[in-house]
Amino acid sequence: MQKLLTIAIPTYNRAELLDKQLGWLAQAIKGFEDDCEILVSDNCSTDNTQDTIRKWQMVLSNITFKSNRNPTNLGVVKNIMYCLNSTTTKYVWTIGDDDPIQDRAIAYVISKLKRYEDLSLLFLNFSGRNQITGEPVHPPKIVGNRWFDIDSEDGDGDGKAIFEHCFSKSVGAVIFLTATIYRTDLVKRALQNWQDAENNWISLAYLAGYCAANGRVIVTKETYLECIVGVSYWQKEPKSALLMQYKHIPEVILKLEQSGYSKQFCRRMLLQNGKEVNLKVFLGALRRWPMSAIKTVVPFLALVGLCAFDVMVSKEFRLAESSEISTQEVQSYKP
Repeated sequence: MQKLLTIAIPTYNRAELLDKQLGWLAQAIKGFEDDCEILVSDNCSTDNTQDTIRKWQMVLSNITFKSNRNPTNLGVVKNIMYCLNSTTTKYVWTIGDDDPIQDRAIAYVISKLKRYEDLSLLFLNFSGRNQITGEPVHPPKIVGNRWFDIDSEDGDGDGKAIFEHCFSKSVGAVIFLTATIYRTDLVKRALQNWQDAENNWISLAYLAGYCAANGRVIVTKETYLECIVGVSYWQKEPKSALLMQYKHIPEVILKLEQSGYSKQFCRRMLLQNGKEVNLKVFLGALRRWPMSAIKTVVPFLALVGLCAFDVMVSKEFRLAESSEISTQEVQSYKP
């Protein structure tokens, strides 16, 4: 019998953290062994990650426990994509090796997946904490430390509308790996439609949006995990901020439009991203990598300018249309 859920852990050179996460999983998964399988994908670690995997495969011998070791370090996103593409269960939940998850999360996830057979996307709400200070942290558009501000989790709302709300509130929320459970066939189809997604750090937003457009979506009211802010993989890349703001986010928005999201929504998101980009990021990149910075930013400015022009034309058209209707009403009025 096919299992319902794969819990996948992409990892690299963090054997101690992986050991702790598998220790949590060993306890939390009790009672759900028949519903779940485990996959750990090692990105060619040079520490004792393989020993850690073998240790827990012996401990968890009563559950399907698969492991993969890439021949070279493929990079974080490609390792995540391997987990998604190699899954054979109906749903896949790819978790970070260092994200604190509550014990009750697995029971909740399994109950929702069984209750709603047409579920395409499940977002687990979460709180944020600064890695250095330990203080709570959340996006400026979110009130309180609950990154998804949806208050209904009955799954009856329009999937696109729910995703649009979440995405417009916080890009970071919809790309938090551990918070997202995808329906496997949909996420694989999304990856087939955009084979270059593995080279985009924000592509998880596209995957979530694609799934949301093709089925039922649930966002939990309560938090089930915590996001440690300041340890993301892209923050270690010197050009990450420039690429994310000026290239990767716009790419994802355009892909969402190709996946059925309205031009109006995508245009609004492109303009919103244009307002939120940090000019200091561009100026800093311009000093260090002038040619690369210019090649990245020029297409972005052209795209935002085109959106702004499109919005202006649309407004003028609506005003003209409204004025024409008013004139017709006056002319047709007979006292």
